[in-house]
Amino acid sequence: MSEVLDLSAEARDRAGKGASRAMRREGRVPAVIYGNKQDPAAIHLEEKALMKLLHTGHFFNSVVMLDLDGKKIRALPKDVQFHPVTDRPLHADFLRIGEHSTVTVNVPVHFVDEELSPGIKRGGVLNVVVHDLGLVCDAAEIPDDIKVSLKGLDVGDSIHLAQITLPKGAKAADTGDVTLATIVAPSALKSAEGGADEEAPAADSAEG
Repeated sequence: MSEVLDLSAEARDRAGKGASRAMRREGRVPAVIYGNKQDPAAIHLEEKALMKLLHTGHFFNSVVMLDLDGKKIRALPKDVQFHPVTDRPLHADFLRIGEHSTVTVNVPVHFVDEELSPGIKRGGVLNVVVHDLGLVCDAAEIPDDIKVSLKGLDVGDSIHLAQITLPKGAKAADTGDVTLATIVAPSALKSAEGGADEEAPAADSAEG
């Protein structure tokens, strides 16, 4: 299960671009908390603290406990806007949730058991189609990742969403026949095979 992250916040009493720019100069990031049938709350966060959580790699599929003036607010990160040049965070959005709210999150897909794939052993290459999978699950049971086994897959084989076992209580946000990955022949192997095919008719012609 994904860990719960902690983040301190302060109420934002001024709105507008000018106020937001002033906050950023002070190392703060404007943000908003919305949802759960409550009015939106304008807040600001310490930029360094937000960046530290962003660098965990699982910020967007973790519950964040926002400490707002001593009051704990359970929330799910929904969006962070970044400066196009400096990559500094400009604004963040958080969705209020209950302890066992049903939430939709994107969870990283990790492929395992490459050593048990005949196709990869023969030089095939894993072509990952889906890196993150949308899941609908309990907010208290968000998985860190989804592990997908490549055992038994050969060159030309694909693995689909319907073939994997999702964490207990979770279901896929996309119910279609989603292809997660395929085992493809390396381009060098394809070129060699194509070259051999092209040489064969020439040899036959010479013999004739």
